Amino acid sequence: MKALVAVKRVIDYNVKVRVKTDESGVEKDNVKMSINPFDEIAIEEAVRLKEKNILDEVVVVSIGDNSVKETIRSALAIGGDRGIHVMANIDLEPLGVAKILAEFCKREQVDVAFLGKQAIDDDFNQTGQKLAALLNWPQATFASKVIIKEKKALVTREVDGGLETLEANLPVVITSDLRLNEPRYASLPNIMKAKKKEILEVSADELNIDYKPRLKIVKVSSPKERGGNVTMLPDVEELIKTLREKEGLI
Repeated sequence: MKALVAVKRVIDYNVKVRVKTDESGVEKDNVKMSINPFDEIAIEEAVRLKEKNILDEVVVVSIGDNSVKETIRSALAIGGDRGIHVMANIDLEPLGVAKILAEFCKREQVDVAFLGKQAIDDDFNQTGQKLAALLNWPQATFASKVIIKEKKALVTREVDGGLETLEANLPVVITSDLRLNEPRYASLPNIMKAKKKEILEVSADELNIDYKPRLKIVKVSSPKERGGNVTMLPDVEELIKTLREKEGLI
């Protein structure tokens, strides 16, 4: 059995995001980048399934310019077997990404496609669902537990008010939620091994896929600064009075 894991290069979650002066986007020059945290959880889950001898191979795919090779290497250091770098010099939308991933799911004849539930830069939460639709595969999103046995996937997912468990036939698309696992730190020996693992480079234009964006970013602006004034109130009654009469919140 084979798994494909999609990983995206994003601004590290510890970095304070700054908007460009022309408000055309966020500043990425000289900013620390890393694997999207939910994608890191996805690669960890695929590697754990391989360690249990459920999967035979884990293929890592990332789309972008030359900088994403570093992201692929990081995923390979966690335990991926080989990588595919789809060269694209523009920022893709979920539909374009899903079309490209669908092509490689077919080429690689994978049994499971693992993705993070969303990317922390755009928060679209659409790629996994669109990939399942394009492939006509079952999908299990927001996974907090995954069991694969006898060509079936048993996926527990987080929903409002509790947990839901789905059973799906393979092949299947699974998107990872925060509590699926705790990704490991890549050891130095594995980082060195990752440098020797194969990364196939393919141009997005060679795929004959319409992946061009359909949306145009008009403006990106920073949120308003929160007020820093703090008022100390003597008791609960005064708090309720303030919230009702001054703030109009209750």
